[in-house]
Amino acid sequence: MNKIQFFMPMARLPTATGQEKGYSSKSGTYYEPDAVKMARAKLNAHLAPNRPQEPLKGPLRLVVKWCYPEAKTHPSGTWKDTRPDTDNLQKILKDEMTRLGFWKDDAQVCSETIEKFYWIPPGIYIEIEEMKLS
Repeated sequence: MNKIQFFMPMARLPTATGQEKGYSSKSGTYYEPDAVKMARAKLNAHLAPNRPQEPLKGPLRLVVKWCYPEAKTHPSGTWKDTRPDTDNLQKILKDEMTRLGFWKDDAQVCSETIEKFYWIPPGIYIEIEEMKLS
């Protein structure tokens, strides 16, 4: 069973999510706003050095901890119960992990734990584990 774990330190975590879309009334099409493109690029740059040589296989367990910078009103170790929503954060992260070859398809993620809180140092902790078939 393969297991990957790493921490990506980031002073400022991406706040744009994969749910955000722009609409051009001129062309009648949806597009990805610049903030989303920048969030994808930032995640891509931090994820790329940690990608596996070969995509992980079979069912996977994914643990992600979004660690936001602490502030006077939000000391380290307190939960972040404001936007962005965890499911929206995960969408853009998993899309980039798929694009980089962590797995062949994010549908392989069968077990998922997502947390967001204030922490020093800020960044994103990721753990991916191939799960044994029972």
